[in-house]
Amino acid sequence: MNIKEILKPTFWKVVSVIIVTTGLFSTYFRFSLGLGATTNLHDSVPWGLWIGFDFIGVGLAAAGFTIAATVHIFNIHKYEPLVRPAILTAFLGYSVVVCLLLVDLGRPENFWHPLVMWNIHSVMFEITWCIICYSTVLLLEFAPVVLEKFNLRAPIKYLKIISIPVVIAGVLFSTLHQSSFGSLYLIVPGKLHQLWYSSLLPEHFFISCVAAGLSMIIFESYLIARSCTKDNGFCNTGLKMNILSGASFAVWIALIVGLLLKIYDFASNDKLIYLIIPSMETSLFYLEIIIGTIFPIYLLSYKKFRNDKKWLYIVSICVISGLILNRLNVSITGLVSSSEINYFPSFDEISITMMLVVLAIFAFRLIAKNFSVFLSEVSEETESKNSANQSKQIILSEQYE
Repeated sequence: MNIKEILKPTFWKVVSVIIVTTGLFSTYFRFSLGLGATTNLHDSVPWGLWIGFDFIGVGLAAAGFTIAATVHIFNIHKYEPLVRPAILTAFLGYSVVVCLLLVDLGRPENFWHPLVMWNIHSVMFEITWCIICYSTVLLLEFAPVVLEKFNLRAPIKYLKIISIPVVIAGVLFSTLHQSSFGSLYLIVPGKLHQLWYSSLLPEHFFISCVAAGLSMIIFESYLIARSCTKDNGFCNTGLKMNILSGASFAVWIALIVGLLLKIYDFASNDKLIYLIIPSMETSLFYLEIIIGTIFPIYLLSYKKFRNDKKWLYIVSICVISGLILNRLNVSITGLVSSSEINYFPSFDEISITMMLVVLAIFAFRLIAKNFSVFLSEVSEETESKNSANQSKQIILSEQYE
C-alpha cells in the first residue's frame, strides 16, 4: 500500500483516527483505574457490552469453519474463492474477541490461569481452550497466503500435508465453543427472559452463527469489490455470482432451520403467551426476528434476489443485524428485568469496543490489498487437477476412437 494513499485524509479516515485515539485513552483509563471506575458493570450486571460483543465476534467469524469444511472436507471446490476471506474474517474476529476478554477481566494479569489451572467441569474452561486452539488453527490455515507473498514454497508444502487434519480440528473446536456460548446461559433459567431462555440455546447459537458467518462473507465481498479498481493495486475480487448465490442459499436454509427450531421451542415449552405480552423485551424480540430472520427468508426465497449482488448485500446486513440483536438481547436485554437494574454501557466501554472494530476493519482492508485474499477462480492446484482430468478424458476418447 502506498504511504501517500494511507496519509491522504478522507472523512472516514479522520473518523477512524478519532475513534482509535479515543479508544486508546479509554484503554489506558480502564487498566489504570479498574473496571469499577470506567464501566457500568457491577455485581448485579457483571457481564455487559464486552461479553455481548464477544458473542457477536465469534458468531460472525463462523464462516471460517463452515467454508473450510465445505471445500476441504466435502470437496465442493466451487466455493474455494470464499475460503481465504472466511479464514481472514474468522482470525480477525477471534482477535477482537481475545482483546475484549482481556479488557473485561477484573485481573487481566491472570489471563494465563486457565492454561495451567484446569477445571474440566466448567463451560468457561472449554470455551477458553477452544478459542485458543481454534485461533491457532486459523493462523495455520491463513499462513499459506502470507508465505505465497514472499514465495516461501517449502513451508507451504508442509502446511498442505497437514491441511485436512487442521481443518477437521478447526471444525471440531469451532462447533464446540459456538454452541457452548449458548450453554453459558443455561445456568440462569430464572434470570434470562423466557423469550430467549431455552434448553435449545446451544443449538440456536450454532445455527444462527452459520447463517451470519456466511452473510458476513457476502457483505465483505460486496464492499471490497466496490472499492476495487484496476489502478489502485487491489487484488482480484471479482467473485462469481454463482458462488455468492450458492452461499446465500445456504444462509436461507440455516435461517429456515433456525426459525423452525424456535417455533418448536415456543410451542413445546408453552412460551407462546410471552409473544403477546407488551414489554420492551417483546418489542426487541420481534425486531430481532423480523429483521434477522423473516425478511431475509422472504427475499432469499426468490431466485432473482439471490442472483442480485445489491439485494444479497441488503440481506447480509439484515442477517448480521439479527445476530447482533440476538446476542445483545441474550447477554444484556434478557437479564434487565431480573436484575432490576437498567444497564447501559459507559463511554469507555463503547469507545474501546468501537476502537477494536475499526482496527479489525482496517486490518482486513490492509491485508486484502496486499495479499491474495480474494480469488475470482479456484486455486492453481484445483485447476491443475481439473486440467489433468480433462487430459485423461481426451486420451481415453482418442484410444476408443
